[in-house]
Amino acid sequence: MHTNDVPADVVGRAVRLLVLVGEHPHGITLSELARESGVPVSTSHRLVNALCREGLVEFESSGKRYKPGLRLFQLGQRAGQAYGFAGTALPVMQEVTRATQEATLMSVLDGTRHLYVHYVDGPLTVGVRSEPGRHGPLHCTSMGKVLMAFAAQDVRADLLDRVELTRFGPNSITDREVLREDVRLAAERGYATADEEHHQGLRAVAVPILRPDGGVFAALSTAAPAFRRTMDDLVTMVPLLRSAAAELGARLPPR
Repeated sequence: MHTNDVPADVVGRAVRLLVLVGEHPHGITLSELARESGVPVSTSHRLVNALCREGLVEFESSGKRYKPGLRLFQLGQRAGQAYGFAGTALPVMQEVTRATQEATLMSVLDGTRHLYVHYVDGPLTVGVRSEPGRHGPLHCTSMGKVLMAFAAQDVRADLLDRVELTRFGPNSITDREVLREDVRLAAERGYATADEEHHQGLRAVAVPILRPDGGVFAALSTAAPAFRRTMDDLVTMVPLLRSAAAELGARLPPR
């Protein structure tokens, strides 16, 4: 998390601290909180203790670390239901995995990143692992590209201007014009690919999940180890992903 533009208001600072704690499920110290948030130590201490009193954060005295509290977990579960079609997404994703024998993932746009909200593990010994609640980059993942490609025109233009082009994998896109063209192609053909762009040895393909009114809600992806699946293999799975995305999108209310 960047320390620039530290919120001036108390609520904004408390939220920043809460987000940081949520991003460190194994705990974070007070000094780390203050450094990563840009909020002074004394203020961080006062605010994080207030979050502890509300059950949103838990203090582990043995390691002097702050961890996500049960109330935060409870709220996260409720938010997950709101973004997870009240339990209907996973069965559809499990059907996709049964057909592909590979991992199926779902993400939503969250600022200049995407947020993993659902994951179904593949049955094979070596596969792709993910964790709902984690963020991923937009420029080097198939779901990130799809979310940009099918976003509203002004949102897409802003993201293409602002997203950081960090190199993660051997084929990460680091040229903004190349990214623009890749996103344009994704919008044209209705799916996006990532070939060892986020992680070496990982390939993926993704399609959008559209609301009844045509707005993009999420991205649905199949991901697999490169040694087992060529990009052509994954592209053959696009019709299956589109069918699943259409089924999920039909259950969403319009905005």
